[in-house]
Amino acid sequence: MSGPRVIRQARIVDGADPVDLLVAEGRIAAIAPRIDSDAPALEARGGRLIRGFADSHLHLDKACLLERAANPAGTLPGAIAAVSAAKRDFTKADVYARGAQVLETAIAQGTNLIRTQVEIDPIVGLAGFHAVRQLKADFAWALELQICVFPQEGLLNLPGTEALLRDALNDGADLLGGCPYTDSDPIGHIARVFDMAREFGVDLDLHLDFDLDTSWRHLDAVIRQTEAHGMGGRVTVGHVTKLSMLPPEPLARTITAMRDAGVALTVLPATDLFMTGRDRDHAVPRGVAPAHLFDRAGVCCTVATNNVLNPFTPYGDLSLPRMANLFANVAQLGAAEDLSRSFRMVTEAPRRLLGRDPVIAPGTVADLVLLPSESDAMAVAEIARPLWGMKAGRLSFERPAERLFPPGQ
Repeated sequence: MSGPRVIRQARIVDGADPVDLLVAEGRIAAIAPRIDSDAPALEARGGRLIRGFADSHLHLDKACLLERAANPAGTLPGAIAAVSAAKRDFTKADVYARGAQVLETAIAQGTNLIRTQVEIDPIVGLAGFHAVRQLKADFAWALELQICVFPQEGLLNLPGTEALLRDALNDGADLLGGCPYTDSDPIGHIARVFDMAREFGVDLDLHLDFDLDTSWRHLDAVIRQTEAHGMGGRVTVGHVTKLSMLPPEPLARTITAMRDAGVALTVLPATDLFMTGRDRDHAVPRGVAPAHLFDRAGVCCTVATNNVLNPFTPYGDLSLPRMANLFANVAQLGAAEDLSRSFRMVTEAPRRLLGRDPVIAPGTVADLVLLPSESDAMAVAEIARPLWGMKAGRLSFERPAERLFPPGQ
């Protein structure tokens, strides 16, 4: 535990005047326009102080695989096949090393809360889960890791997968995922993971409808199951790229149905842009669900990283402001209100989705990140790089400001 310190003149509410914060014993002891204290000071200089960025959908176990898993066509089946082949050689040490590399980068980008998806099946067994569970413990000094175990290559079509998922849930996994579009029985897959989630008392986070064909979808089955099991507010669907192709009226009906059922939406712009529309040679669709329209209507919406340096997404620097900026570009958002909305989809919304309060207030734990921006909109517009962060009052990283050296100086 670090000693007391004062954060001078930080903006803790977008558009509000700067304030001082006293941090002591790992918590925020006081917030006031000015605090008299001899404690060491951190100068915020009017910058935006937040709880930190929250990545609601990140695959640690299959990150950094470019050198051993190729996907020349850039398609979803190609990526699944490439990783399926590569993960036969996954070990706990291998997954741990690659995951640690990603987490270190994410910490320096101001992310201190992550929901990571971990593949479970007879091919990889529990090696990835055990590695990520160790990462969760070893990196608790800087971030909180929430583990979602899921069957990437199907559930009902792969005997032994359910037993492994149950082992992981009994051994510390935080929630359960699903991937019905890879199963021989997608509707049965959805029903089974809902039954398991109810049995174990955990939330659900599903990969869903990851294509552009609007003639069919599994979203309706997820909505029905959510309502039937009374799981409103505990179910998230990711990708759902079909939504990007819906005309206004069916899109409006879908927004209402998801809002009323309490189903959250996670959009993964980098992967969704990279993988969809591969069958087109012109007028290629964007393939990114219009999360801003869902958010305006009251659906919980987040923007997240998904994959990093692997066959699903061969790039990524773990910057969530960059991901929010990418989404804003794709959705053609330019007004300050909409840029602020994009910012909230990588800060407040994912924190609430993962069960954490984003409000900075006296008495709360001092998990904080300082941005050089004066507003949320500018943090997205400029792809803000955080200056420093702290976990429970202890500095976890810092990024010194750039220095320029004009001639003669």
